[in-house]
This record gives sequence, C-alpha cells and structure tokens, in this order.
Amino acid sequence: MDRRTLLRALGIGGAATAGMSWSATVGFGAGQGFARESARATPIDSPLLFHSPPMTPFATAGEKPAVVSGTRLSLSAVNARHRFHPDHAPADTFAYHLGSETPTYSGPTIEAQADETVELTVTNRLTSHPFSRDIDTTLHGADEAYRTTPPIVVHLHGGKTPPDSDGHAEQLVHQGQSLTYRFPNRQEAGQFWYHDHAMGITRANAYAGLAGTYLLRDRFDTGRPDNPLGLPANEFEMPLILQEKIFREDGQMNLRSTPVVPEGSWEGGAVGDVGLVNGVVWPDIPVARGLYRFRALNATSYSVWNLHFGNHMQFWVIGNDGGLLDAPVPTNAIRMAPGERYDLLVDFSGVDGDVMLCNDEAPPFQAAMLGAVAMPLFCRFTVGSARGFTGPVPSTLRGGGRTPKPLPPLPSPTAVRTVSVSQPYALRVPPAYMALNNLRYTDPDIEMPKAGTVEQWNIVNVTDDPHPIHLHLVMFRILGRQPLRTVELQATHIQPPLGVRWTPDPEPFLAGPLLPPAPWEAGWKDTVRADRGTVTRILVRFPTADELGFDPDALFPRPATPPEVAARTAHGHAAATTPDLQGYMWHCHILDHEDHEMMLRYRVVS
Repeated sequence: MDRRTLLRALGIGGAATAGMSWSATVGFGAGQGFARESARATPIDSPLLFHSPPMTPFATAGEKPAVVSGTRLSLSAVNARHRFHPDHAPADTFAYHLGSETPTYSGPTIEAQADETVELTVTNRLTSHPFSRDIDTTLHGADEAYRTTPPIVVHLHGGKTPPDSDGHAEQLVHQGQSLTYRFPNRQEAGQFWYHDHAMGITRANAYAGLAGTYLLRDRFDTGRPDNPLGLPANEFEMPLILQEKIFREDGQMNLRSTPVVPEGSWEGGAVGDVGLVNGVVWPDIPVARGLYRFRALNATSYSVWNLHFGNHMQFWVIGNDGGLLDAPVPTNAIRMAPGERYDLLVDFSGVDGDVMLCNDEAPPFQAAMLGAVAMPLFCRFTVGSARGFTGPVPSTLRGGGRTPKPLPPLPSPTAVRTVSVSQPYALRVPPAYMALNNLRYTDPDIEMPKAGTVEQWNIVNVTDDPHPIHLHLVMFRILGRQPLRTVELQATHIQPPLGVRWTPDPEPFLAGPLLPPAPWEAGWKDTVRADRGTVTRILVRFPTADELGFDPDALFPRPATPPEVAARTAHGHAAATTPDLQGYMWHCHILDHEDHEMMLRYRVVS
C-alpha cells in the first residue's frame, strides 16, 4: 500500500511526526558525539514502522571488499550467512561467490581494463529465498516457485554492453543454469556496479546481497601508485558500498518497513534505520594521515542521502557515474540517489581523532508521514598516527596529454522526447502502481530513439517522491531541473487509465527557471535524480553499432524456463510468448518501484 493511501485510510496527519529528532543518547552534535553504548536507530518507536534492535556503534572494523581481475571470471549466486553486527547472530543472505572463500554477503570488486573484454560466467545455485514470505507473486514476472528457487539476472550498471549481456530483466537464469556475459569495456575508466535485475524480485535479490563494485581502469586511471593523474591508490583507495537496512530482533534482515502492509504484499519503498558500509553496520574504518580516494556507491533500495562529514569538513568530488570530471569540485556535502556513484577525495591529514560520515536528507513525504526519519550515520573514520598518501589534490583531471580529453560541450539535440513519472492507481491490493508514461512493462508503446542521434529527454515527475531514473547502455549529460505546477498540469491533462500513454507537455506549467545541475553532476551520468514536482532535462546520445562494436538492436534468445516455473498471467499481463528478446530498459532505481513497475523497454534503431 502506498503511504498516502494508508494515511488517508488511518486518518493520520503530518503533525504527529513533526519535529521528530534524534534523542540525546543517540544524537550527535556536530557529528562527533555518537554514543558508545548500544543505540536504537530511531528515538521514537512509530507503531507504523518496524525498527532494528539496539546495536553498539563502531563495534567492527570496516574493510575493503575482495578484488578479482581477469578476462575470464566465474561467479556463483549462492545462499550464505553473514554477521552484519557482532551484537547479533549471522543472517541469511545471498552472495556472489568465487569459490575460494566462504561466501558471506554481496560480491567481490571486479577490476577490468578499458578495451579488454571480460567474460563473466554466472551460475545460479540459490535455494530458498531469505525473503520467501515477502515475495508478492501478483507482481508482473514474480512466481510462486521463486520462494524456493529464485532466478537471477546480472546487470552491469553503467556498462556499454551488448543486449544479450546487459542483464535484461526477462533473461532469467534459473536454478542450476549458467549464463556467460560479455562486457567489451569500450569506454573510459569509471566506477560501475553489477547487481541483480530479475523481473519482479529485483529488490528482494539485491537486498539479500546480490551486488558488487566494478572498477574499469585505463592508461590514465590505472589504479597503481604511479598513475598519471596522481591519485591515491592501493590501500588509499577504497570502495564504499553504502546501504540502509532494517533488522529483526534475531539479527535477520527485514525486507518490510511497516506492519500495516500485509506480509507478502508489495510496498512502495522503505527507509532503513541502520547504515552499512561494505556489508558492516556502523563500522569503524581506520585511516592514515593523508589523502584517500573513496569510490562511493548508493546501493540502497530507496533513499536519497545528503552525505557529509560530521565536522562538515571539505572534500572533493573528482568523478561520478561515467568517469572523471574536468577538475575536482570542492564541497561540504553531496546529494546521492540510489544507483549513483561518486568518486571522492578526502584529506585526513588535519583531522584529530575521528570523523563520521553522515546523512541528514529528510525522507520523502510519504515515508515521513509514517514516522520515518533520516538515517543519520554510515561509519566512523578513526585517524591514526601513520603517514598516508601525501600527494596534493590534482588541480585538473582532464585536458589531454597525461590526462583524458576534456569533457565535450553539451550537444544540441536533434529530437525532444517527453516522458512521465507518475503513481496511478489500479484495482488491486495494495492499490498503488508506479508507472513511466502511465504504461505497464509489457505495453508495446516503447521509446525507439535512432542510433547516432542526440535526444533531449524531459522527465516529468508529478509524484511526491524523488525518482532516480536509469537508462541502460548510454551515458548522458544533465541540462537541469525546472519546477512544475503539477496540480494545474494534472487538472489540464487528466491522466487516462493505466496502459494508455500519458506524457503531457510540461512547458505551459513551468513554475520557475531551469536550475543547473550541481557541479559534481556535470560529467557523464547514467542515473539522474528526478525530483518531485519537476521536469528534469537530460541530453542523451544513442550510439551506433560501429561505435559500440555490436548491434544494440540485435535479437537474442529468451532462456528456457523450467517446467515447474511455467510462464503465467499476472494481474492482466499477458504471459511471455515470444522466443526472442530485444533492446534495453529504462527505469526508476528505487527497486520496489522498478519491480512494480516503473520500468519500460526501449530500442536503439538504425
């Protein structure tokens, strides 16, 4: 049930949660006074939310994930056990397993080289799902059999990948099956990530642990201490896989956020109350006195964060989703939506003691009305006496020579395309439906941009939530965001029944000037935060087959479905009958929304 409908039904007003803040035993003035004793994640137990049990902060040292490299790799998706916090017993998880160590949670960091193809073979060895009772089988693509034999799909998020290796949501790999993905890596160095993308259960699979970092290196950004850019490397470079979770009293992960939505029913997204870094709750990360490079990833299912340090010290953003910026951007905070990555330089040379990585982004309206508050803490960095990386923050990162070429100027679009983000209602329980263009995933009215052209996409968001919109295959540039008079727009353009395209022209309903992207959003992006009540404008160039080295519109076979998981009809969707698949997807990266069903197909046509 979406939160607004729930609150209407219960008659709960916003005043009940106004002014909610962290209590003195849990709060931290200037970010430095977090209590050492066990702490609850929230100060007031809202009866409409589940809450994690008390946990001692900074009880575990944070570590880097394992690193693997090579052009032929094999991983297995397996059931595992992982202790997220020493105060509680190990939890049931999923993991991408190499076979050399005991699987725990998540997957290793894969390091690859630009222009070297990586063949990744993934085998599904999963059995019972940790969230078997939470799977909503009324969602399109979800099946009763997935409770005990869940399928998987691997998507390289940010990769320019052939359609048969991109992680199409219908390209399901069932129990005992394997699939080999080809990643050509014909792009600049950048921080990508790989995660599950199975139709109808993406959130459940990813929340259970099926995600990992993918670092692409090139001749400029080598990852070695002698890299031409002069960036920190080896022990001074660390992925930060950031997540929020809710835990049960027994230490198991809780996929649900509210007891009001029945078990086994979809809900529209959940704010976690405990912060994780690299699979550890509130870790203590020891650092030396010097400069560090943190490859930060928002791998959570729902929340946008405003990341900053507890002492509000300055740091530098040197890159985002698709690689390096032209020059480092100094800042004290960045907003980061699910799916986004930011490349950060942090100087600990002048820090005495410790400093915490914090968040103060208020939850979206509908979550706040249930009593949700900002999850305020991810980790503590404890600064030791050892000398770290002493090189300076580079003055430039692009410019040619020993650095990559500068970012090109913004291109002029050859076409303008309006798309919409909305929350229509359907005759089902719960009634909410998350939609792009007011369409269902299986509706045939899809976007078909022409290869070699530049399009301006105007993303019209009439909902109360921010939605991170991700386009597979391509990188784009952000033009900016412009506020909308959404009530007037919706009154003028009445939204038709679900399944009928609805992409109203936003131009007559603009409520202010175009606001440019933040400086750290200036580079190549594959995920953009479409804020509530705005039109977000991006420029996308759709590459040709010659540029890619493969045909982006090629057909590829649909994997065989085991007899016990036969295709079936779900809430009005026709069962899959075509033997082949084609094209890519674009979707909201709030994973609950992607599952139901803010995801559409698109094709790049010649």
